[in-house]
Amino acid sequence: MNNIEQVRSDFPILNDLIYLDSASTSLTPKQVVEAMNEYYFRYNANIGRGAYRIAIEASNKVEESRGKIAKFINAKENEIIFTKNTTEAINTVANGLNFEKGDNICLSNIEHHSNLIPWLNLKQKGIKVNIIQANSEGIVEKENIKENINNRTKLIAITHISNSIGSIQDVEAIGKIAHENNSLFLVDGAQSLGHVKVNLKKINADFMAFPGHKGLLGPVGTGFLYLKEDISNELKTINLGGGTITNVEEENFSLENVPQRFEAGTLNISGIIGLNTAVDYINKIKVSNIEKHCAYLTKKIWDKLSKIEGLILYGSEKNTHGIVSFNIDGINSYDVAKILDETRDICVRSGFHCAIPGIKHLNANGTVRVSVHYYNNMSDVEKLANSTEEIAKVFSS
Repeated sequence: MNNIEQVRSDFPILNDLIYLDSASTSLTPKQVVEAMNEYYFRYNANIGRGAYRIAIEASNKVEESRGKIAKFINAKENEIIFTKNTTEAINTVANGLNFEKGDNICLSNIEHHSNLIPWLNLKQKGIKVNIIQANSEGIVEKENIKENINNRTKLIAITHISNSIGSIQDVEAIGKIAHENNSLFLVDGAQSLGHVKVNLKKINADFMAFPGHKGLLGPVGTGFLYLKEDISNELKTINLGGGTITNVEEENFSLENVPQRFEAGTLNISGIIGLNTAVDYINKIKVSNIEKHCAYLTKKIWDKLSKIEGLILYGSEKNTHGIVSFNIDGINSYDVAKILDETRDICVRSGFHCAIPGIKHLNANGTVRVSVHYYNNMSDVEKLANSTEEIAKVFSS
């Protein structure tokens, strides 16, 4: 399924607008929505609870999704913990690990708030947070990491692809540095899953947090945490209740095995079933084709915007994937986004993109962010470039 126009027909919303904000939330194909509707219309029941037919079918579908996701990222089924988003996955680690006073954590200054605030919050427990400065292109250099770690570094947490400017980190190399230092390694995979090949055996992360609603083209309110089997007992369960235990007595209880012990209460069953279909959809297109197509569009956007007088681009054309951030000199990023929406039906993100330190590191007070997926085409790029040039000309005159 490599025909772009055929793929576009699965997203009816594209009949009304140009969508260039997939880094925030990707569009959802009809097939995923239909799979979720089928759950509600045909076997709407809770999982792991009932012995009746539709409850068993719902349970089987959720476990089928777990297995499909595990295969997609080259992991084991029991290493996949369902969450409602990347943020919850990272908080599960931040609040579940056994940190001791004097331990330290290393992360970069270009992280999404979801991979920053949970760690900063640990400072109140006496945990030191070392913020590693990225270079001007948004790259966290390996030597800089080595200079900031020591024998009390409990964990290194890093984004795979920056959500603010699209810079790509060498997570395999950073993982080696972490493990050579006997530190744990967490990767924020929010912008890489579904866009580039993610192979947990190669990355060798101890934890990797993912959303369902971005590159994977799944529904909102879905995500999962990869928890390496070898260290699963190092993570405490912080959210307890139904589904997490095998037995309860008046004054004691025993926990389920991983991953169920981390999945308290009723999950987003329809959303997880939607993820099952989303993985199938991505596999039909092939991640390699998505990566090539998005890299091509990213380069074209960069080329065209770089020719506009008074426009400032952030990051590096050579190491940016799927995301281009810019400003027009003298115009607030919010105003640019509103004009594009109201005059050309073009949807882009504006502001700090939940990465305030990272954007300030670029000496910017917010940016306009363009982000693409496989359903975008060159017509989208042309219209964006032409409209942006018109805005720049009007405000420069």
